[in-house]
Amino acid sequence: MDLLKTYHLYKKISQYPNLLGLIRSTFMEILDKKGVISRSRLYEEALEELKKDGLPDTEANRQEYLEALIDYYFATHLSPTEIENYINLARKKDKAMTLSKIVNQDQASSLKIFNVLREFCEIPKGEVYISREEAEGIRVALISRFISSQLPFISLAKNHITIRDVDSLLEHTRWSRKRPGKLGGKAAGMILAHKILLPILEERDPELEAYVRVPETWYLNSGVFSEFLDRNNLYLFHTYKYRDREAIEEEFSRIEERFRFASFAPEVVEDFRKILEEIGEHPIIIRSSSMLEDNFGLAFSGKYLSIFLTNQGDIETRLNHFIMGLKKVFASTFGPDPILYRRDHGLLDYDERMAMVVQKVVGRQFGDYFFPFAGGVMFSRNVHAWNPKIKKEEGLVRLVFGLGTRAVDRVGSDYPRMIPLSHPQLRPEVTGDQIRKYSQRQVDVLNLKKGALETIDFRTLKTRIDNPDLFYAVSIQKDDHLFPPLFKTQGLKEEDICLTFDNFLTKTKFVPLAKKILSRIEDTYGRPVDIEFAWDADTFYLLQCRSLSIRKEKEIVELPEEVNRDKILFTTRTALSNSIVPNLEYIVYVDPKAYDVLPTYERKMEIASVVNLLNKSLAEKRYALMGPGRWGSNDINLGVKVTYSNINKTKLLVEIAFARNGSTPEVSYGTHFFQDLVEADIVIVPLYPDDPDSFFNEEFLLKPPNLLGEIVPEAKGSEAVVRVLHIPSVSNGLYLQVFLSTYQQKGIGLFGPSEENK
Repeated sequence: MDLLKTYHLYKKISQYPNLLGLIRSTFMEILDKKGVISRSRLYEEALEELKKDGLPDTEANRQEYLEALIDYYFATHLSPTEIENYINLARKKDKAMTLSKIVNQDQASSLKIFNVLREFCEIPKGEVYISREEAEGIRVALISRFISSQLPFISLAKNHITIRDVDSLLEHTRWSRKRPGKLGGKAAGMILAHKILLPILEERDPELEAYVRVPETWYLNSGVFSEFLDRNNLYLFHTYKYRDREAIEEEFSRIEERFRFASFAPEVVEDFRKILEEIGEHPIIIRSSSMLEDNFGLAFSGKYLSIFLTNQGDIETRLNHFIMGLKKVFASTFGPDPILYRRDHGLLDYDERMAMVVQKVVGRQFGDYFFPFAGGVMFSRNVHAWNPKIKKEEGLVRLVFGLGTRAVDRVGSDYPRMIPLSHPQLRPEVTGDQIRKYSQRQVDVLNLKKGALETIDFRTLKTRIDNPDLFYAVSIQKDDHLFPPLFKTQGLKEEDICLTFDNFLTKTKFVPLAKKILSRIEDTYGRPVDIEFAWDADTFYLLQCRSLSIRKEKEIVELPEEVNRDKILFTTRTALSNSIVPNLEYIVYVDPKAYDVLPTYERKMEIASVVNLLNKSLAEKRYALMGPGRWGSNDINLGVKVTYSNINKTKLLVEIAFARNGSTPEVSYGTHFFQDLVEADIVIVPLYPDDPDSFFNEEFLLKPPNLLGEIVPEAKGSEAVVRVLHIPSVSNGLYLQVFLSTYQQKGIGLFGPSEENK
């Protein structure tokens, strides 16, 4: 029997004649480790058997007897499964050496590396692996070659993204035949978070295994972008980033036009066709994934385009729409916002390259519409703690019904559900009327018939579709009371319901799952994180993960006491940070009441242009920007429609919310706009003048001479709406000093001497 086992083993290893030495070396190491027989004893037995058989003691004879004994002991002391595993281990070691050599060669093509990687991964995974040191070296080389070269990312990713993970990614990646490239920051963050939650080689958490998914995803590495620029002679646009702001803004429309008429190589178009054939007629999103995007401390939130495509019809129609969308995202690399963002953060000289993530949109079809049950963004740190019960370290969620776009953008008179995960049912509102007033009214969906992203009133949507999950999303109002439905078949009248997600928070796994996901990823990152997600069919879909920019705050801010009222500009009961903003010399005040009565869209857009001009003119000064409602809102009637590049030089942004038609603005925490302010170290202050516990000295801003015409002569026609004050000139040499305390949830802006004179 032992002889037969040895014969079978010999037949197995003889399939790999070039690896016999490595296989037996591996066998001998395992025999020694398992205590079957030591190396020294094997050598002794080989010599004893040699002498018994009366053969001469030569090196060749010794080796022959040693190999026979190794085979015999291995065959008779290990199970067939173990034998198979260790033969494969030797094969893996051989391929790992080849892979390590090839992946570290600068001249090796992506295809060559991929082919060697395939050969390694075609060996069955089994239960024994190459050493951690061998694997780590290859992981680092593969990650830096194909995913990201950012060292903070690599130092984390090498512990979670395996060699087989990279192989799986590359099977869904299209790369240039001519230029090297990587998958970029957005792809990198999503991939790493996925592997932290659902590792391929380590034990998985059963709950995460059951509920967490990543949508089906394809990647275009940055080499496709580089080759596109080469082919169409578009490299000249890299020089525009060194021009002044006006030139960058003026040139961008020309850049977009050049990109529209540019073309891809035929073989690249064929790659796109194959992706769409694999996806089929399912809505997709083309997401930017630049090399700098989603880096630690610099998220580039919302700086580049993401394009939704309904992806319906014949393959040629879908391909044409795909290519048009791709070009738009490529062109956004040269947009004013990302370039000025890079300039502000010392990254202008970086040769930015754009990769792409092509993802199936999460959701289901309801008639002409396609959308998930819910989407949003969640944070492992909650800086918007409006109640002392809330534990900041347990995180916050911004949740909306439908596509999550409304959770990360500043939208019109609409409100996501803000969920403190330590107390998920706690709300800042109390009465049913208040809850209804501050609930979501509009839903973002994909209209498959029109082939476009569409915003539709929630009640209108309900009349057009039958969504079985409304039980989890809505509450019913009777008199001044709101309560969630008791059962799924309960009748729901459009006029009586509003979106609260109360049943969703209490009757699904979402809250404990969100806590676990945030905690696990933050522990691994070693810093706070934010995650974009969708939820559909009782499943959590991970869409994006990045480190969360947290303002460097003082631990405690002592608010000045007993300040004379005539020295106070404002007080507020809402503080989003522990901050002191000293020595503000100028105030740019967009009068909310004057802005509100501007008659046309064009006039309100002119105000945004004036703010942009002032931002440039006062760039070297310490100035505060104060104005109506929601700065950066998509709804021009609720706030000045500015972007990051229009306000990036201010030190303080005050959102003034006079009561108007019974509405006030939401806190912007968690939006891309808010993240821009944090990263630029711009402090944001919500101010509610009609709150009896707040104070706003509006007269101080309206009476003094308006310097707008002196600073920006071309803006004289807007002096009735936009006012500019030089504070020391109208306050006896004093400056505006702002103190905010999250602990007390209070803030004050007062006039005091310059810090240098104290």
